[in-house]
Amino acid sequence: MAHHEITFPITDPADILKLRAGDEVTVQGRIIGIRDRTQIRIFDQGVEPPMDLSGAFLLHTAPGVRKVSTDAEGRGTYEKVCIGTTTSARMVRFTEGLGEQYGVRAICGKGGFPDVAIEPMQRLGMVYFAIVGGAAALETTQIEEIEEVLWEELMPECLWKFRVRDFGPLIVGIDAHGNSLYHDVQARAHEKLKELYARL
Repeated sequence: MAHHEITFPITDPADILKLRAGDEVTVQGRIIGIRDRTQIRIFDQGVEPPMDLSGAFLLHTAPGVRKVSTDAEGRGTYEKVCIGTTTSARMVRFTEGLGEQYGVRAICGKGGFPDVAIEPMQRLGMVYFAIVGGAAALETTQIEEIEEVLWEELMPECLWKFRVRDFGPLIVGIDAHGNSLYHDVQARAHEKLKELYARL
């Protein structure tokens, strides 16, 4: 297992291709919070995202925040309260479009992606980062600032831009070479079940 430090958004696809399933990653730079309603608006309703997603790291989240001010145009400024992750599997159908149409390169959430994500992630040069569920308190300390919030009417499922420092450590759950820790664990579990049933 190797350890990598990567700054997002990335401009060089080689930063993603060097990652292998099981590697550990610490993230610097900026990551984008996204969730179901945001992606439904983009893909099901055909609304272009108002934020550049090229080379982006997307975090599946609907953060707990506190509004501290509103500008002359009605846009809010927010401070973090608790920013954790939500389950990714239900959003797997958006993966191909995020990579193909918008250039997203990394997705992170809780619980992993099923096998249907492996082929498009390999073809498009994307990775899925695993993060420990229930670690929201730690994750929140690694987010230095909420820099931008768009589509506030979807609160809390807006588009969020977070500046992070030493975010992680994360584990590469699915790499851009067709490898998936989730697939491997499921396969080993099925084999173990066969052995157990054979003993009955």
